[in-house]
Amino acid sequence: MIENFLDSAYVKSLPYLWEGIQLTLYITIVGLLLGFILGAITGLGRLSKVAIFRGISTVYVEVVRGTPILAQVLFIYYGLTAVNIGELTAAIIAIMMNAGAYIAEIVRGAVYSIDKGQHEAGRAIGLTERQTMRYIVWPQAFKRMIPPLGNQFIISLKDTSLFSVIAVGEVLYMAKQYYNTTFEIFETLIMVCIFYLLITIPTSIILRRVERKLDV
Repeated sequence: MIENFLDSAYVKSLPYLWEGIQLTLYITIVGLLLGFILGAITGLGRLSKVAIFRGISTVYVEVVRGTPILAQVLFIYYGLTAVNIGELTAAIIAIMMNAGAYIAEIVRGAVYSIDKGQHEAGRAIGLTERQTMRYIVWPQAFKRMIPPLGNQFIISLKDTSLFSVIAVGEVLYMAKQYYNTTFEIFETLIMVCIFYLLITIPTSIILRRVERKLDV
């Protein structure tokens, strides 16, 4: 029985899937880090008193949130032919752009949720508006961003499965490569789901604990 299991697709597909899940995590983490920077700038831009910054930020958020990430990655990879973007770069940019739009709303909502008295207190002790944001408002807002940022990680992680359409070697693409030659589709896809669950379930548990600890 053990020998049969070791000789099954559940085990034989592991090297392919392990290679894919590493790239999946790489795309997700790098894309989200860049997306957070973009989202923070855009989120604060939506709160800006300068109309042009607020307008550009709003258009970006609405366009990206209003279109599917699959269309976005196809546009980046096939549409920007003059730039000659590779598969991996296109995938990271797609995660960055897509997650950045949602993170912008997370940032905007978190900053907006801080009581106006905090802003007034900062100004009362002689801080500039920028210093008040940096030292008083932002630290409080960031705590409130942590749970939704964790949820965005899970969403972006699953979104990477769409990048198989441009031959990015993430876990689903590697699974297809394996079962296209072995025809062991069911077993291979079961292992793909297990890989995803081994990441998303612990992440969800950690997020719930962090949320309770931060009391947000």
